[in-house]
Amino acid sequence: MPGETLFHSSQPRPRPSPMAVHWRLDPTVVFLNHGSFGACPAVLLEKQREYRDLMEREPIRFFVELAEGLLDDSRAAVAKLVNCDAEGVVFVPNATAGVNEVVRSLVGSGAFQPGDELLSNTHEYNACENVLRWAAQNSGAKVVCANVPFPVRSAREVTDAILGAVSSRTKLVMLSHVTSPTGLVLPLQPIVDELNRCGIDSLIDGAHAPGMIPIDLRALGATYYTGNFHKWLCTPKGSAFLWARDDKRELIRPLIISHGANSTRADRPKYRIEHDYTGTFEITPYLCIPAAIEFLSSLVPGGMLGLMEHNRRQTLEARKILCRHMALIGQAGTVEQPTAIAPENMIASLASVPIPSAPGGAIRPSPRGYHDALQDVLIERHGIQAPIVPWPQAANVPPGKQGGGRFVRVAMQAYNGLEQVEYLGAALREELARE
Repeated sequence: MPGETLFHSSQPRPRPSPMAVHWRLDPTVVFLNHGSFGACPAVLLEKQREYRDLMEREPIRFFVELAEGLLDDSRAAVAKLVNCDAEGVVFVPNATAGVNEVVRSLVGSGAFQPGDELLSNTHEYNACENVLRWAAQNSGAKVVCANVPFPVRSAREVTDAILGAVSSRTKLVMLSHVTSPTGLVLPLQPIVDELNRCGIDSLIDGAHAPGMIPIDLRALGATYYTGNFHKWLCTPKGSAFLWARDDKRELIRPLIISHGANSTRADRPKYRIEHDYTGTFEITPYLCIPAAIEFLSSLVPGGMLGLMEHNRRQTLEARKILCRHMALIGQAGTVEQPTAIAPENMIASLASVPIPSAPGGAIRPSPRGYHDALQDVLIERHGIQAPIVPWPQAANVPPGKQGGGRFVRVAMQAYNGLEQVEYLGAALREELARE
């Protein structure tokens, strides 16, 4: 029920970070899943309310006179955050929408022909994989899935797996900046450099990247990049951007064709005109982007970069805690070295740790709709929100690579504390003993 507390218990909750006072999260829930939908601080909810009040006081003036300039202010803030030209930035409600725009526009322009290949890999997000499958069905192309291992021993192992799957028929390579299921920061630069050398377009799904890791689009050189702001930048829900290289912008059309399609304006590119107005929609999450950058930059010394490093350090410690609780053995034979899962240079604010499979290797379905019933138990008995993810993902697994493993993924935002991770680890051990 709306407003109902998920968990009722007389047991003391582990302490979050002192910075949790800035969020309105349920204090009875140990919330370790910032990665799925983010969480918006109270100050940004108030900023959104101010914009909504402005809009509702005079809706016509807001949309006709004010909206475009306010969006331009946010666009400039985005360009500075990710180091790109503001002309290439348009707003979309989420990164999946950004991926859809690029792929559907390319299909519509005839960019893919029968026999062409669209390359993905086993760590990609299922929703975006489905976009590639749609494109293949509607163009005659085919989706190729590179088998990137997990655990992974080095960034080079990822680079070799992806580039090794490139062929003379490859037309587009879709890559996550930070993988959603496994929480890995992929080594984009050497991959994109080689794709550019071969004349192959790259589409980067940066769903988790803005606010989690530094982004430099000028240096990266990707063809297309999309990323969420409502995750690690903590804006209100429904806030993301799409950037396209200047030579590709005329190909990209918004998912909703509206007045901009036949606009005669000459003061700004059609790419932006079409995207800035697609009918009446909720633009206030986009307008909160500058305030979000300002707020997050104030939490720890060093501004945004300082917060990114703070969250990363906490995540590395959280991973060690979970490895200890799961009694995982690292390459050096100790529980304190989780390098058998992924090297530290591929970890930012998400970390995944394998846990024992269910008896017989079968993953129990969840009556709540989560991936695994163990997640239900964590919520119901312990008041913990942390995803239990099957691996490999059935939708992404190449033939002959099926498996029945699973892992727990932990996200560390400013409001999280390591006591919460210890609590999660103890709860997992307790529940695994019951299985």
